[in-house]
Amino acid sequence: MLTNNQRKLLAQLETKKGREKTGLCLVEGPKMIETAGKAVQEVLHINDMGARSFSKIATTDTPQEVIGIAKIPEWTLEDVKRSKTVVFLDRVQDPGNVGAIMRLCLGFDASMILVESADPSSTKVIRASAGGLFLVPWIDLDPSRARDTLKELDRPIYRLEKRPGAKSESVLATDQSIVLIIGNEGSGISITRDGTSVVIDHEAKLESLNVATATAIALHVRYR
Repeated sequence: MLTNNQRKLLAQLETKKGREKTGLCLVEGPKMIETAGKAVQEVLHINDMGARSFSKIATTDTPQEVIGIAKIPEWTLEDVKRSKTVVFLDRVQDPGNVGAIMRLCLGFDASMILVESADPSSTKVIRASAGGLFLVPWIDLDPSRARDTLKELDRPIYRLEKRPGAKSESVLATDQSIVLIIGNEGSGISITRDGTSVVIDHEAKLESLNVATATAIALHVRYR
């Protein structure tokens, strides 16, 4: 059975404030726990908690039988800058999209900066990222620092957006280090007007691509 301290900690880690305060997060299932590796500090089994308590914490319809308590990685801007492609999320709100893009960064050797986006330490993002939270260099940036950070990165900026005059995704096939800005699902990019607009070419009968799908195509162009 769980101790009172364990129950309190689990309750804390269900909230963003609690995760920020403790520097810890929850990871679900043996595969994710394995991916998190040395970051995992404790593993709890369904037998320790009881099925009812366990299902309250789990975010899937068919919960795994183990949950890990892991230390949230502490990356720096210098870590992020080592990647030739920095994906800059500007208010991307859906945890599934943020997790999917983090997973893409893992697959296409990119790093990530988040501004006012879904919390990367939430279980939904971690699950969608396939554990990318522990492997992809990323920082969660205060909006007041966003423009200065873009200047500090000191590399060409590309804005993934559908607008008149936007270039084809082929312009991303460059050896230069770049920043690729991905905007909010509904309102697009607001953090800066600088940079080159890039659109993913597709049939006109399709109004737009899902943000994660568009990012996948852009990163593939960068990688190949």
